Amino acid sequence: MSVRIPIEWFETVDSTQNVIQESAMTLDNLSVVAAGYQTAGRGQRGNRWLAGKDENLTFSMLLRFGETPLPPLEAGDQFALSMAASMGVADYLSSRGIESMVKWPNDIYVRNRKICGMLIENVLDGAMVARSILGIGLNVNQKVFPGDLVNPVSMALLTGREYDLRNELPDLCRSIVDRIGTDNRADYLGKLFRRGVFNEFYDCLEDVHFSGRIVGVTPFGKLIIENTKGELKEFAFKEISYVI
Repeated sequence: MSVRIPIEWFETVDSTQNVIQESAMTLDNLSVVAAGYQTAGRGQRGNRWLAGKDENLTFSMLLRFGETPLPPLEAGDQFALSMAASMGVADYLSSRGIESMVKWPNDIYVRNRKICGMLIENVLDGAMVARSILGIGLNVNQKVFPGDLVNPVSMALLTGREYDLRNELPDLCRSIVDRIGTDNRADYLGKLFRRGVFNEFYDCLEDVHFSGRIVGVTPFGKLIIENTKGELKEFAFKEISYVI
């Protein structure tokens, strides 16, 4: 999809998600806000996104569905955006020689180490998604991480290269936009971290660890896991955790 993606860089903001939210009514579709540093970056599950200053790509993109060039998106199909964004990041990393997997729902892993996280916030208008703010944090040049991050990795650690963040961001954004509006399900399932192999999980609702294997994802984005008895169970976000 050959479209213009306006990108505005800030030295420091509290959160690129907040900047987009506050300016959503005046920004063009596909507008991107990027920052060298976020004082209150947000991740999934209410966690903070921790990133070194001027070392990584931390940005948010405004998506208005049904407005050129994005097709309409039904509220029941919200997970399609998560799959598109995940595959867009994977495409970009592959173009840089890094093969990755998707840890459900949309963390990006290289082997057992996390290289990218994302936060998607949707605004609904009846049965349709009116707009979304897609926030992404990609570890690029950072080589030393806080000790409380269990398994981080960066592009620089994997390739031994240093990257120009402002040159890399347009390519990453285009890779994501190119995936929106296409059927990404097969590619997403093919990239799903630990699919088909028995591993340990934690059932947050039952407060129990169990052995199971991922067999798929429902159209609504629930993770389908088969236990050692052959029983299938579906889990929504925050109902299950991987044991890494």
